[in-house]
Amino acid sequence: MEQTYTPTELIEEVKNLISFSISNLEAEKSDFKIMHRAIIKKYFEAKNVKIDYDKQLVEMQIPVGRKKYTNITFECQDIERFLKACLKRDEKNLYFYQELLSHYNIIVAA
Repeated sequence: MEQTYTPTELIEEVKNLISFSISNLEAEKSDFKIMHRAIIKKYFEAKNVKIDYDKQLVEMQIPVGRKKYTNITFECQDIERFLKACLKRDEKNLYFYQELLSHYNIIVAA
């Protein structure tokens, strides 16, 4: 049975997952880096997202017009805080976050 969350609980659980994923980035068989790129892609509607965790750099291509993209690179003082700031509460994104939690088998005790 799939867990259902209120929007606030859902955002909090995704934030918890982000914190856990940053702490366990190198875990065996972890695909947390893919999750991080997916969150950024979703938020910015970007493509070709790359994250350099050691240098705290994010590179991506963001849309600037119809089928036109520009490259941007910026430094993050805190990748974890940046990823958490990329969470939106709209319906389309909440569904995406629910899928993330399902993928990582996160269970919340009510």
